[in-house]
Amino acid sequence: MADQIPLRPVRSAANRKRAAYYSAAGRGPGAERPSRSLLEDEYARLDEMPLMMSEEGCENDEGDYHTLPRARAARRGRRPERALCGGWQSLCASCCDWLINVCQRKRELRARTVWLGHPEKCEEKHPRNIIKNQKYNVFTFIPGGFVLAVTITREAIDEFRRFQRDKEVNSQLYSKLTVRGKVQVKSSDIQVGDLIVVEKNQRIPSDMVFLRTSEKAGSCFIRTDQLDGETDWKLKVAVSCTQRLPALGDLFSISAYVHAQKPQLDIHSFEGTFTRDDSDPPVHESLSIENTLWASTVVASGTVIGVVIYTGKETRSVLNTSNPNNKVGLLDLELNQLTKALFLALVALSVVMVTLQGFVGPWYRNLFRFLLLFSYIIPISLRVNLDMGKAAYGWMVMRDENIPGTVVRTSTIPEELGRLVYLLTDKTGTLTRNEMVFKRLHLGTVSYGTDTMDEIQGHVRASCLQLPSPTGGNSTSSTPPRKAQPSAPKVRKSVSSRVHEAVKAIALCHNVTPVYESRAGVTAETEYAEADRDFTDENRTYQASSPDEVALVQWTESVGLTLVSRDLTSMQLRTPGGQVLTYSLLQTFPFTSESKRMGVVVRDESTAEITFYMKGADVAMSTIVQYNDWLEEECGNMAREGLRTLVVAKRVLTEEQYQDFESRYTQAKLSVHDRTLKVAAVVESLEREMQLLCVTGVEDRLQADVRPTLEMLRNAGIKIWMLTGDKLETATCIAKSSHLVSRTQDTHIFRPVSSRGEAHLELNAFRRKQDCALVLSGDSLEVCLRYYEHELMELACQCPAVVCCRCSPTQKARIVKLLQTHTHKRTCAIGDGGNDVSMIQAADCGIGIEGKEGKAASLAADFSITQFAHVGRLLMVHGRRSYKRSAALGQFVMHRGLLISTMQAVFSSVFYFASVPLYQGFLMVGYATVYTMFPVFSLVLDQDVKPEVAMLYPELYKDLTKGRSLSFKTFLVWVLISVYQGGILMYGALVLFESEFVHVVAISFTALILTELLMVALTIRTWHWLMVLAEFLSLGCYVASLAFLNEYFDVAFITTVTFVWKVSAVTVLSCLPLYVVKYLKRKLSPPSYSKLMS
Repeated sequence: MADQIPLRPVRSAANRKRAAYYSAAGRGPGAERPSRSLLEDEYARLDEMPLMMSEEGCENDEGDYHTLPRARAARRGRRPERALCGGWQSLCASCCDWLINVCQRKRELRARTVWLGHPEKCEEKHPRNIIKNQKYNVFTFIPGGFVLAVTITREAIDEFRRFQRDKEVNSQLYSKLTVRGKVQVKSSDIQVGDLIVVEKNQRIPSDMVFLRTSEKAGSCFIRTDQLDGETDWKLKVAVSCTQRLPALGDLFSISAYVHAQKPQLDIHSFEGTFTRDDSDPPVHESLSIENTLWASTVVASGTVIGVVIYTGKETRSVLNTSNPNNKVGLLDLELNQLTKALFLALVALSVVMVTLQGFVGPWYRNLFRFLLLFSYIIPISLRVNLDMGKAAYGWMVMRDENIPGTVVRTSTIPEELGRLVYLLTDKTGTLTRNEMVFKRLHLGTVSYGTDTMDEIQGHVRASCLQLPSPTGGNSTSSTPPRKAQPSAPKVRKSVSSRVHEAVKAIALCHNVTPVYESRAGVTAETEYAEADRDFTDENRTYQASSPDEVALVQWTESVGLTLVSRDLTSMQLRTPGGQVLTYSLLQTFPFTSESKRMGVVVRDESTAEITFYMKGADVAMSTIVQYNDWLEEECGNMAREGLRTLVVAKRVLTEEQYQDFESRYTQAKLSVHDRTLKVAAVVESLEREMQLLCVTGVEDRLQADVRPTLEMLRNAGIKIWMLTGDKLETATCIAKSSHLVSRTQDTHIFRPVSSRGEAHLELNAFRRKQDCALVLSGDSLEVCLRYYEHELMELACQCPAVVCCRCSPTQKARIVKLLQTHTHKRTCAIGDGGNDVSMIQAADCGIGIEGKEGKAASLAADFSITQFAHVGRLLMVHGRRSYKRSAALGQFVMHRGLLISTMQAVFSSVFYFASVPLYQGFLMVGYATVYTMFPVFSLVLDQDVKPEVAMLYPELYKDLTKGRSLSFKTFLVWVLISVYQGGILMYGALVLFESEFVHVVAISFTALILTELLMVALTIRTWHWLMVLAEFLSLGCYVASLAFLNEYFDVAFITTVTFVWKVSAVTVLSCLPLYVVKYLKRKLSPPSYSKLMS
């Protein structure tokens, strides 16, 4: 074969000398140039022939290199260094040979005696009679299988955790009413039409119509925090027809049915009818939202019985929850693009090699061989390295002592924390604690704050002592009334009466119900008289539909007027002297987002005086109360302090006035058409010339360190949007008090719009404002998105902050998707309630807070934290680290594959584009695993700046959002580095070892491993002791393996000084220029963080 194949390496003098040497050894003087057809056949045979790397292999083969050992031996004898270190070499060679013989002892073949028909008599164990033509063994597929196994295992673990959480919820037991009594059923076995009993503090398993309750009033409270995000308790009323039944079992003795509308998204409305057709005439009762019990809400008082109308995916909570998507990080998408580019490079390089080969012989077979030879260009190990890196990042986040309680639930997107541009946050329970504190009472001429509440208490006590006591028993031991003092000024009496009247109005005008926990031995089903109730303060809690209401009633209790009892028709107050005042509750006008106010009509049982009390937002009350010159100014002052203001007013009615109002109000409620408008018109007839009593200021306490955290996020270039289901006024107050909107910024409140023309005008008005925070409601948002989606998003994205109030869970998720579509930026959603789940799942990165509103958001999120302030460190420190480290790790793994592929390309091109592998077997497996894996993976411990610096200078975060750590520019830089180093390593090995060509594998592979280790050291910015250990561990593994890889290395040769210094020279030549370039770049154009490090 050597006589017919002239190997003529090209492009260097050394190669030309070697080609002449090969030709002289293989052809006689009269030999002729072989024909083209013969060359094609021999090229094919050459492709199939492995490149022998050991001296023994060369001496025993009749191939191309049979003359090389003799020439090498002849030249080696003339080297002076051979004589100088012969003793050392002999000692090392003897030790290595002994290790090889011990570790790779081959089976000695011996003569054997074979018994006919008795194989069991054979003294030795012989090989099985099988034919094995396989090219690979099981170990060959370990790297690829490991990559798939890591990815599949990670996904399986995440899915199993979700399965366990679902199973826990679906396995909860509930009582089901049957003809034979109560039976226990699983939540997953509940069907439409079942009668389900739900106890206090138990989750409602499906959407139901409220039929019956253990409470005497026929109503109960439920907590809806997992549905709409509000921790306020909602009052629900049972169907009167079923509530009046004498016993629970009578539900099966009647013939009745419920007609319900089709399942829909709106959680704030319901239309249905209850019909009992076994009576004459049939009983028809209309059903509204107050008769419903939605799934995922929790019973707060009593025991309820309901009939199931919607189950599973038809419930309101599921309809408002979007299906979770498999989130893929932006870094993974960028790496996928680069991998596609590498695949195209692989195909192009293979085609070029076949083209330069001249398409000789079966060229398509050569093409596929080149595709296999250069397949290391595709970084197969990139996936496993990144997955292991992501797992390490998650472990570091959960071990961070500065953010205790943080849980990483999705291990695939930690890098997203470092690429965020938009942060969409809930308000209640996320930015605020949902703990209301009464701060200010303003009467027009005098203002009371937290430090002067004792004065209010004195005024209330003085006024209450003037009231006639029905029993007289409780007031005899009290403090003498102040009116008995003759020297008390008349003005003082006036102030006391005004304060008392304001406090009494606040104590009466609300929807709060005091609840007394069951005493020992008394069950919730037991009915006991009012006189038997324990009115002690320790046993009483307040339930209401708004935390503002509770805060106001708790404040009136602190100053002397305590709400001790309330039902659907009356309420009772207790004075500081122990006297109980009873009021009949004639009418209640609940708060609506349209009216922005609520009111009650009460009759004092002791005086028979009828009073209409009303409270509401200043914008709604300013036109209702009598003229004054201080209301607007004081409300503005309180709002600037971040307080939620309420204006309180009253109007005294005569009996005739009330009777006239009641008749008109009842008639309006019975009308079929335009019922809402007619009822509102009748109520407005009362809202005239009302007496202004006071203005209250309540503070919703913010979470710890919310203000500095929001400021940090703004300085980091992150735009913050607040999406809440709360009222517009409340959302605006919180936006200002939390400094989401700075004090110097203007706020544009988007007026309510209902048509295309109104939306057009309002958008034009908003367009004329600059650097202005936007506040708009969910209804207006819906109209604008229907007609002017692009225009609205364009304007909103230019705002420094956006507040969306009255947002449904579906609207929150839609806003997230709109931002992703229109800006193509990364979004993050953070919330703490079940109503935030859709938003969290729709965002590129979801963060859940585990708080008062339960664990729904926390379990559905990618990251779970305990308070909003932890977001700062999660993004500034861990987001930065994860992105920077993964970018470096990904590019280095690509460099590792490009480097060895470049060496293969150089090797093949030097030898006439032959598709012969440069490295085979364990060398290729070891290169991607034990020889380089640990140092490369240790890049997950690298950091460019310290955590303290990243937190102190959040402006550094802006650079991350630009994606400069991983881009086509940095990728091309690494490609050039790989091509340069691969060419230097391969050409250097060929040039320096022209007389030892048979050892080109040992030479180039050793230099390759050293180069990889040095390149890791060049990339590292902050050393960790594990990085040093990884470097020396990999180097030690390689050196130790040389003793066992006698198939590839000649131990006697690699222990020579020549081998050592020439390998060192090639390695230094491949790395030193890069060190110089890196040093000059840092000096001439240092990165922004390097200035802070110094």
